Amino acid sequence: MYLKDKHMNLKEIKKEVYEANLELVKRGLVLYTWGNVSVIDRENQLVIIKPRGIKYEDLEPEDMSVTDMDGNIVDGKLLPSVDLDIHLALYKQFEDIGAIAHTHSTYATAWAQARCDIPAFGTTHGDHFYGDIPCTRQMTIEETENDYEKHTGEVIVETFLERKIDPMQMCAVLTAGHGPFTWGKDAKSAVEHSVILEELARMAMLTLDINPNAPKLEKHILDKHYLRKYGKNAYFYQEKK
Repeated sequence: MYLKDKHMNLKEIKKEVYEANLELVKRGLVLYTWGNVSVIDRENQLVIIKPRGIKYEDLEPEDMSVTDMDGNIVDGKLLPSVDLDIHLALYKQFEDIGAIAHTHSTYATAWAQARCDIPAFGTTHGDHFYGDIPCTRQMTIEETENDYEKHTGEVIVETFLERKIDPMQMCAVLTAGHGPFTWGKDAKSAVEHSVILEELARMAMLTLDINPNAPKLEKHILDKHYLRKYGKNAYFYQEKK
């Protein structure tokens, strides 16, 4: 019975990952095979992720790759995304992350290519991310030549630790010269953060087009907007009875 229940749970997670990957396409955040979503099953120490190089229209839920925390395939016939080691590095370091999404969405990637943080210019930003969205440093030749994906993940971790950023208050990062990664408690929230990140990146670029010296949002207003949704005394959301 335990094995059957475990198998059924894995089947459900595969479906969740599959649908989240298709949502990236639906939202216009990926082209061809550019993006990926993963979910971690922390109880069983498994990661379920989109397989590499397969067109979205050709995917089925059962095609999702399942690996252990060392990247070894434990279920499925298709190789996992080439970005698996990036996902693994984040899962290993930040235990509250439940799912990760990666895209090459236009505006967020433009900021990554410019090697710039996305400034918190307004309350729309503050409603979702607690501060400037960080961009990592550029990777070294040595980091790029060997274990590239593993080092990419480590550079993301380094950015958050050195800058003392809470990964659950800032569920997004730009990898310099590469593109954005977002995460959340589940696949739905990870993808939602990708959608919001792209819109904020576009808004920030337009803001600087209008006023190259635009000021960032004052901290007391940023605090108000973020904490009223996610703080200890949050009051923004309600449940429908």
